[in-house]
Amino acid sequence: MNRSFEYAALPMRVVFGAGSLHRLPEEVEALGLRRVLVLCGPRQEAVGKQVAAALGERCAGILPEATMHVPIEVARRAREVAAELGADGCVAVGGGSAIGLGKAIALAHGLPVVAIPTTYAGSEMTPVWGLTEDGAKRTGRDPKVLPVSVVYDPSLTLSMPVELAVTSGINAIAHAAEGLYAPDASPIVSLMAREGARALTGALPAIVERPDSLDARGEALYGAWLCGAVLGATTMGLHHKLCHTLGGTLNLPHSETHTVVLPHVLAFNGGSLNGRDLWELEGRLGAPRSLRSLGMAESDIDRIAAIVADATFPNPRPVTRQDVGDLLRAAWAGTQPAD
Repeated sequence: MNRSFEYAALPMRVVFGAGSLHRLPEEVEALGLRRVLVLCGPRQEAVGKQVAAALGERCAGILPEATMHVPIEVARRAREVAAELGADGCVAVGGGSAIGLGKAIALAHGLPVVAIPTTYAGSEMTPVWGLTEDGAKRTGRDPKVLPVSVVYDPSLTLSMPVELAVTSGINAIAHAAEGLYAPDASPIVSLMAREGARALTGALPAIVERPDSLDARGEALYGAWLCGAVLGATTMGLHHKLCHTLGGTLNLPHSETHTVVLPHVLAFNGGSLNGRDLWELEGRLGAPRSLRSLGMAESDIDRIAAIVADATFPNPRPVTRQDVGDLLRAAWAGTQPAD
């Protein structure tokens, strides 16, 4: 078979396994860091304190202010705190909000980030950053925001509510789905995408049935790692552009928005992952399936459709404003995805 592709492995270290939080001090020491700022969201402050305790005297402080979509005001505050404390690195513990805040500091000051994911968002595996300012979310790629080390400890995900585990897992599946039809896909990336999606679609029902199952949580985290690696290696299309616009413009919840939108985009693009099958799985898992239930007004549909249709992004199928509007109307109402 005649194949032609490019694949660049991202430079980072991964430590995976239940109880691997105890490896954090040696990871930080190996990086030569002496004063690290621990970042987390308000709901993860207890885990943030657990991380700070593990770091001991290497912890310069805790900032439990990470916020969804990384508002520029929160990013500026974190950058100021890091400078005031003389931090030489950050440990970001939590989901995409905390890791995104670490990236915002890295973008401005170049401080290395160690990530400890407690959700399945996948941000820890990418050089992609995002900041929200004046109701618009800007994203970009910069190698200096890529975490230098990632500690995956499935036991830290046990406190994640089942509802969030489900939507966070489907958010991860979105990375795999778009990676499979990305213009810069490769056989290696496609292998990771299929394996990641397989792991997650098997693990999420098990988590719903047995929320305290460390095996199920670990399998989901493994899948999220692979899906995050796909996100970091390829260019995302219509689905991610839609969700970033909905989140940045309307402040809709991140993983829930991905969950609602993904089956409709998959049905529209006709990828190897089936949109209707995913929509039915979401129903069995009790996941949200309408943008209306997330607080979006019907009157916002045309505005979002115009923003997305006027943007530039790769997609396997041409996208018109009418297409985006029709897709959003189905996702808003929660109807079955249409081909």
